[in-house]
Amino acid sequence: MIVVTGASGFIGSNLVMELNRRGYTDIVAVDDYPWLRGRVRLHASCPEVRYSQWMRLTGCIDMHSLNEWLQSSGSLVSSVIHLGACSDTTASDREWIMENNLAYTQRLWQWCADSRRTFVYASSAATYGDGSQGYDDACSPSRYQPLNLYGESKHLFDLWARSQCKAPPRWAGLKYFNVYGPRENHKGRMASVVFHGYRQILETGFIRLFQSNQLNMADGDQKRDFVFVRDVVAATLHFAIDSVRYENGLYNVGTGRARSFNDLAKAIFSALGRAPRIEYIPMPQDLRGRYQSFTEAVLFKLREAGYTNVMTSLEDGVRDYVLNHLVQKALAA
Repeated sequence: MIVVTGASGFIGSNLVMELNRRGYTDIVAVDDYPWLRGRVRLHASCPEVRYSQWMRLTGCIDMHSLNEWLQSSGSLVSSVIHLGACSDTTASDREWIMENNLAYTQRLWQWCADSRRTFVYASSAATYGDGSQGYDDACSPSRYQPLNLYGESKHLFDLWARSQCKAPPRWAGLKYFNVYGPRENHKGRMASVVFHGYRQILETGFIRLFQSNQLNMADGDQKRDFVFVRDVVAATLHFAIDSVRYENGLYNVGTGRARSFNDLAKAIFSALGRAPRIEYIPMPQDLRGRYQSFTEAVLFKLREAGYTNVMTSLEDGVRDYVLNHLVQKALAA
């Protein structure tokens, strides 16, 4: 049995669907389900779970009931894939973020360590801060200074995990870079620029990008390591369920190649068969001083851990997402 937290979220729902495609159905989907508060529902029909029409599950558990359920009924669990977290980079409630993202993850780690179960969790490229110290997962994480509470909460857990004498037998913290792809529409402002850019094109004919806040950088030339969700899911399952040997620790999950937001915008227009039209707008006040202008994953450790899949190019990933998901959803509406 595989436990997946954040199972009705962006990466989680894609991961459960990939597990289903591979023949896994003995899955417990965990998320914030108010209708399940204080109860556990372990049977195949969970109609309230987002995307449930595509999911085949053992059942679902509200995130607040998971720890109790694991303590009493977790004997059949083989691995925990922990993707649930608040990923809002503008969140300001420190106490809530640290409980939700740090303390909750520590409790899951401790159960996996005590029960000798595999534990794979979502860290983030946000832990690297402004990038001045690089993006090398082989370096000590203590050198990095995150720019926001979300990144700090992930960073603090990475540090805590590395300091533990008692650990799960197999564990990996995966530093996801800028993930985009289907089933992110519920993320609102935190959804990818591909999602927002596509909608802006339909509504206005152009895409809005942030002006540069650096003197030596042109507008829209801020660069990120944009990684397709399909690659993120495959890398996550490599550590969680594939029969491979790897060194426990932190691993980057990106493409290893930074691309500009201008490149991303042009890829969306190209997928739609339109000439690029880009408008540059001032960066919102709440992002100034907390914005990563460059990210690029160092993938040496990931490759050393046996993950050899070729990462999807930006153009191919955007084309797939736009034509096979966003356009198809609009046509079906």
